[in-house]
Amino acid sequence: MRAYHDEEWGVPEYDSRALWEKLMLDGFQAGLSWRTILHKRPALRKAFADFDPVKVARFTEKDVERLLQDAGIVRSRAKIEATIRGAQIYLDMAAQGEDFAEFCWSFTDGKPVRTDGIVRLTASPVSEQMSKELKRRGFKFVGPVIVYAWMQAVGIVNDHDKACFRRKEVSRDFCGLRRAGKTAGAAV
Repeated sequence: MRAYHDEEWGVPEYDSRALWEKLMLDGFQAGLSWRTILHKRPALRKAFADFDPVKVARFTEKDVERLLQDAGIVRSRAKIEATIRGAQIYLDMAAQGEDFAEFCWSFTDGKPVRTDGIVRLTASPVSEQMSKELKRRGFKFVGPVIVYAWMQAVGIVNDHDKACFRRKEVSRDFCGLRRAGKTAGAAV
């Protein structure tokens, strides 16, 4: 957990596929601890073709049955089917010229929201709005609480504790990011 916090959690992620993978993993976490999902992440990656949306979108009922027998993953039919459907939606968005990363970051104008580091939220107006839009598109396991936890994990929200050394590091890392020829703005 310490390595996850110190190296991954809260770092702004702009890669569409990585954002989608992390959203699917957060869906698997519903009702479970993140520690469980982190422990099962290598098996989940193997089971879901390294979260390649093209491959996952082609999974059939036979694949669902195979995955339900895999003790290394969370064996929930609803979560497995939601991941397959999530891959199909991801690809539909891409086919319509919509970049998943741009969609995700559009809710905060492409900049991480930096909380005060004191108050602990489980959801926010932005996570509620994003949840509603993800559900409208057909994603499952994307309620406002799951979406907020995911937003924290992928750096859309910098929710590191005020005294946490990563709070400033993540902001500093973000200030130096450049992607697709655009300069990323400073954390707010």
